[in-house]
Order: sequence, then structure tokens, then C-alpha cells
Amino acid sequence: MTNKPQSQTSETKPNEEVDISTKLPIPIQEARIYLSNLRAEERLAWAYEQFDANFVLTTSFGIQSAVLLHMIHMLKGGSKIPVIWIDTGYLPAETYCYAEKLNNKFDLNLKVTQSAISPARMEALYGKLWETNSVEDIEKYHFLRKVEPLEKALNDLTVQCWASGVRGSQTDHRRSMNLIDPINGRLSLRPLLEWTQKDVFYYMQKNGLPQHPLFKKGYSTVGDWHSSSPEGNAAQGRNTRFKGLKQECGIHVQGTFGEGI
Repeated sequence: MTNKPQSQTSETKPNEEVDISTKLPIPIQEARIYLSNLRAEERLAWAYEQFDANFVLTTSFGIQSAVLLHMIHMLKGGSKIPVIWIDTGYLPAETYCYAEKLNNKFDLNLKVTQSAISPARMEALYGKLWETNSVEDIEKYHFLRKVEPLEKALNDLTVQCWASGVRGSQTDHRRSMNLIDPINGRLSLRPLLEWTQKDVFYYMQKNGLPQHPLFKKGYSTVGDWHSSSPEGNAAQGRNTRFKGLKQECGIHVQGTFGEGI
């Protein structure tokens, strides 16, 4: 399991319609079985070994983000791994402060990506898309502020495999995910896929990791300030986002805007 794929060439773009699973040293079904027998830290190490400079981690600096960031920090050579952060321009002040704290603590190779259109320009042209209670407007918001910026960052870094902290219990869609899946011409690794909230909590406690400031205020998940809320009787988990109208923003689904975002 030590073979590494060749670096991305200028003739092949990461998001082209190619079978990215051929970049693996074994068939993808065998890779999933192999990964299922590894700890989360070992899954990250495996992906880094396979893809080297074409491997990245994505983070939201959200409630549970410290776990994977700590694992990357502890990984031999992990300081070289790019960590992509999508700054929507609408994150809570607590998230920006938390991001600064974790970035300094773990000495991350942080790559911040943002929309080509500023928040002020977006609001002038399209209005406050999160206020209309329209799923179509929310999808447009997600595309402009999250999906498109991430795609650009992944292209710029010639990414073939990227890891994220998604867990199967978070949304209906994520329950159907595998530890590794092809998405839009790249491989998506989910080292924490089967982890529970208790697993996350105990890992953070064991390793003395700082909690997101909004955790103590009842937030189990946090995104943008205008569309996140603490848990209550009416909503739990990802349903606290965007008034429960959307669970997924499109980053973790196959296809382009209009196809499942």
C-alpha cells in the first residue's frame, strides 16, 4: 500500500470526468475494507502516503474541527499538508477567533479560499439570499460562497484526494457515504465517518483540545452567523442550519450546481 499516484499533469484537470479511483493502488472497494480496519489517524496517514502533495484537508473551524486538525498536527510531515478553509465572509466572530487560535496552536499550512464576489456585492445583486426561505436562494448562496470557492482551491492545488470531518450521523445523505468515495473527479476521504458525538467529545477531552466558544452556548454545529442557531426543542443537529431547509451545502455531494446541492 505504498504506491503513490503520479502528480497531476497540466493536461489533466482534477475535476474532469475521469475515474479517479484508478489512482488508488487497489480497487476502491478493497480500499474501503482496508480503511475500515484502521483508526482515523491511520486513515489520514494512508491517504497522505498515497497522494503526497495532491492530498489536502478541509476545515470549517466549526464545533468538531479541532479533532482532524490535531490528527494532522500529530502526523509525521503533517505540517506540509494544505488545510483549506472556506471563509464565506459571514462566519461568527467566535469562529474567526477560534480559527486563529487553532491555526497558531497547530501551526497549520492554512489556505483560505473565498468567493470571487464580496458579501456586499452579492447582497447588492441578489439580496440577502438566506432571508427568503427559498431553497433555490439558499442553493445559490451555497454555490457562490462555498462550492465555487472550494472548487477553485482544489483546482489550484491539483488535489486528487481530500479529507473532511463529516460523520454519517450528521445528515440523511451522509449516512449513505463510504470512508472513501469519488466526488467530482477527486477522492473524498472521511476518517471520522462512523464517529459519534461522544467519540469527538472524548477525543477532545483526552487531548486537551479547546472547544469552539459557541459549544457552551448550545451549538452542536455552526456555519454562518445568520443561519446557525443553538439546539432546542424545534431543531437538533444540522437542522439548526438555514431553518432546517437544507442539510447539505453541496460540498459533499456528487455533481455540479443544480445536481443535489
